Amino acid sequence: MLGLQYFSFSDVWSPVLMSFMLLITAGYFLIVGPLSERFPHSEPTSAGRKVMFVAGMFLMHLAQGGPVNLLGHTMFSFHMLSMALSYIVAPPLLMLGIPPWIWRSFVRFFERTPLKKLKFMVHPVVSAVLFNGLFSIYHLPVVHDYVMLNFGVHRLYYLVLFIAAVLMWWTFVSPIPERATPQGLKKLGFIYLNMVLLTPACGLIIFASEPLYATYSDPNIWAQAMGYCVPGGDPAALLSQFGGPEFFGFLETRVDQQVGGILMKFIQELIFASMLAYVFFQWYRQENKEDAEDELIADVPPHELNQA
Repeated sequence: MLGLQYFSFSDVWSPVLMSFMLLITAGYFLIVGPLSERFPHSEPTSAGRKVMFVAGMFLMHLAQGGPVNLLGHTMFSFHMLSMALSYIVAPPLLMLGIPPWIWRSFVRFFERTPLKKLKFMVHPVVSAVLFNGLFSIYHLPVVHDYVMLNFGVHRLYYLVLFIAAVLMWWTFVSPIPERATPQGLKKLGFIYLNMVLLTPACGLIIFASEPLYATYSDPNIWAQAMGYCVPGGDPAALLSQFGGPEFFGFLETRVDQQVGGILMKFIQELIFASMLAYVFFQWYRQENKEDAEDELIADVPPHELNQA
């Protein structure tokens, strides 16, 4: 059980956050269901979109308020799994789960506010650099340990990172079909750019010759950070009961750190490589279709074209 048996249901599942997530999900079903008629330009929402939204919400809670979140405070590998679920897997599911007519309403509202000046942040290169830069900075040891030891900064940083992830995914998900997003080779290039930008941070973690993060190697700092994760957690009591993070880990600290870096890079590579293949074949099919249409037109006698 990886030590979960030592914690209460409240510690493992964070009922307050769970209630908040359930409220958002209930609001979603009301808006796309009975209340949709009150919104102009609303359209029926498919079952597939609803399933993707629920899956995204479940994974977000699992990573930020469920067992993966708790285990992420005891083992670095689970921390990286939490990051991957929160920013690589869940955002596109949530974005695809929200129907285009809701996104159109949101964008129209956004464009009437001063925030429209930040529109440039949706540009594929800007959003890629922003997200991967924030992710990489966060995993600098001094930054990571500071964020983990300051609850307010921790929540704010994670919120900003989630927004940056949504901006990054906007190019690939295209939640509003009629809004132009890069296609073909350009889209392939932006996918590859994201794959490359995350490599230095993962490389630093994977090839480090010693443990980088005091949160997972110093019992006192671990107990302080763990105190924020467990409701009412007393660092002294946690330290007395468990002694430190090594109580839970079945891997040596440096190995656990390496596994975390590999896990994050593997999940990112798997998802983005799948996207590369999908976009490439879509582009290849479109190019062949256009070539076939050109050949068909070329075979039609000129007098028939004139008659048409």
